[in-house]
Amino acid sequence: MLFSPPLIKATLIKRYKRFLADVVHPELGEFTVHCPNTGSMKNCWQPDWNVWLQKSDNAKRKYPYTWVLTENEYGDLIGINSASANKLVLEALQQNKIKEISNIKTIQPEVKYGQENSRIDFLVEHTDGTKTYIEVKSVTLMDERSSENGLGLGQFPDAVTARGQKHVRELMDCIDKGDNAILFFMVQHTGIDVVEIAEKIDPEYASLVEQAIKKGVKVLVYKAKISTTNIALDHSIPFQL
Repeated sequence: MLFSPPLIKATLIKRYKRFLADVVHPELGEFTVHCPNTGSMKNCWQPDWNVWLQKSDNAKRKYPYTWVLTENEYGDLIGINSASANKLVLEALQQNKIKEISNIKTIQPEVKYGQENSRIDFLVEHTDGTKTYIEVKSVTLMDERSSENGLGLGQFPDAVTARGQKHVRELMDCIDKGDNAILFFMVQHTGIDVVEIAEKIDPEYASLVEQAIKKGVKVLVYKAKISTTNIALDHSIPFQL
């Protein structure tokens, strides 16, 4: 997924009110940008970090620029737009880049399903008539790197997520009905090498994921390749309970 128009580099001053951030640019000065992430963004920003912005072609927008990438103290790039995770997975499904999901006949986004008034991110119908329900989650929270192996530990969620809990319950219902179900963690952080559930942050979510795996819900974790010019799904990385 090419960043078009191209991103511009700025320095972060602060993030606030969830959807706003102030930045400073050597030529444009200080200004406010839109932050497309409703989460806590834990460990994803600090004052004076480098950020990359994209200007919208919508002249009616109050804040023309959107915050797209962050660079942390390790030099890792972080994609902070949660919606990009779904776009990356869709692009990869269309190009048959996810080896665990094959024989694809159709891909339908945002399909209503389940007992709790939910929408699945993607419903894939296969050539053999079976169905796979895919729920995508964006992973950007990295714990400190292990001193033993230098691997970056990614965690999800970064805050208690009642919505995420509901989605896991719905995936288990899909299994009960005889369909396939996948919880797909899309890692938008170049420093993350392995992913686990953040049990200390949301123990209920951790418990539900463990139940879901035992029931037959598959967990896939793929890492994005990120640069300041483009972002794309790259390769799978380990998941650990």
